[in-house]
Parts: sequence; C-alpha cells; structure tokens
Amino acid sequence: MSVNNKPKYTLFKNASYALDGLVHAVKNETSFKLELIVALIIFPVIYLLPFVLIYKLVLVITYFIIMIAELLNSAVENVVDLVTTEIHPLAKAAKDIGATAVLFSVTLHIICWLLIGLNYLDLF
Repeated sequence: MSVNNKPKYTLFKNASYALDGLVHAVKNETSFKLELIVALIIFPVIYLLPFVLIYKLVLVITYFIIMIAELLNSAVENVVDLVTTEIHPLAKAAKDIGATAVLFSVTLHIICWLLIGLNYLDLF
C-alpha cells in the first residue's frame, strides 16, 4: 500500500473494481436498473431510426451520460449514508445535488431527442 491508502495500480485489478461497482449498482440501485432496462429498448430504437450516424451517436452518448450521472449520484448517496444516519442539511444538499446532476443529464437527452426529431421532420 502507498501512503495515501491506495493499492498498487494494475489494469486488471482496477477493471475488477469497476465490474464490482457495476454488479453492486445492478443488484442494489433501482434507478440504475430501470435505466439499463430502458437502454435495452432505446439503443435498438436509435439504431433502427433513419437518422444520420452523428445524431445516433449524440443520442447514445447522452443516454450514457444519464447512466454515468446515476452511478455518481448513487456513489454520493452511499457515502453520505455511510457517514451519517442523521438528517443533516449538508447530507441533504449532497444528495439533492447528485439528483440534480441526473435531472440535468435527462434534460440534455430529451433536448437532443427534440432537436434531432425536429430536424428530421424539417421543422428545425
């Protein structure tokens, strides 16, 4: 172990940590599970739509941003729950800010769908 309590970096070990995090999120985080289910529906839909490749990429990337924001929000919530079980203004603020990040990412994805859809329909 190094001075800052980090184990020595190895690609395979760090990849296993990431997979552990994914397994934990799938097992324990309801919102993330729902987002994965939606991804199984929305990704094939995006693939089949007659949009140019760049529009499809924008839609896929912005959906991944939603899932990333949800994972980070869950991480913040887990740390807050570890640190305190009390209702504290800073704990609430941390959780609320994480939820806002998810909301912003969903809003971005919806705006992209609207703009791409309007462009496809020659309304924009």
